[in-house]
Amino acid sequence: MTAKALDRTDLKILDVLQQDARITNQALGERVALSPSACLARVRALEAKGLIRGYHAHVAVDRIRSATVVLAQVTFKQHALEGFTEFDRRILAMPEVVEASRISGAHDYLLRVIVNDVHHWKDIARLLLGGDYGVEKIVSQFLMDEVKPFSGYPLVATSTDKRGE
Repeated sequence: MTAKALDRTDLKILDVLQQDARITNQALGERVALSPSACLARVRALEAKGLIRGYHAHVAVDRIRSATVVLAQVTFKQHALEGFTEFDRRILAMPEVVEASRISGAHDYLLRVIVNDVHHWKDIARLLLGGDYGVEKIVSQFLMDEVKPFSGYPLVATSTDKRGE
């Protein structure tokens, strides 16, 4: 489904839910100028179309347990679909890998990995490098601070900022 198939009300619902997924249906309806029943029908339709993939809490894991976040760029020796597929299977089975994206450019994957400490990360890196996936190298960065944590996507395309011209 494209943005063209969505009206302003659908986009507003999605925007509000990105900012506060715990909002009551009553309050959401008020924010988007719909009755509660009409609002709920719209939300259910957006869920059915796969535009709302889930609802999540942003948990402060570092306040619960010892946690170090590693951003790892993974590069393969060869670009073979079988290697990617096996690597995908492996990282999907690893609870420490909390986010993974296949990317273009100098590296093939970008992983967000949560570990107890640097020793834990070294064990995981060795496991990934030592597998038969074709991993050539892993470049690791340790997250120091989240300056702007993910809080949702802009739902309407914006033009390029021309203030600097």
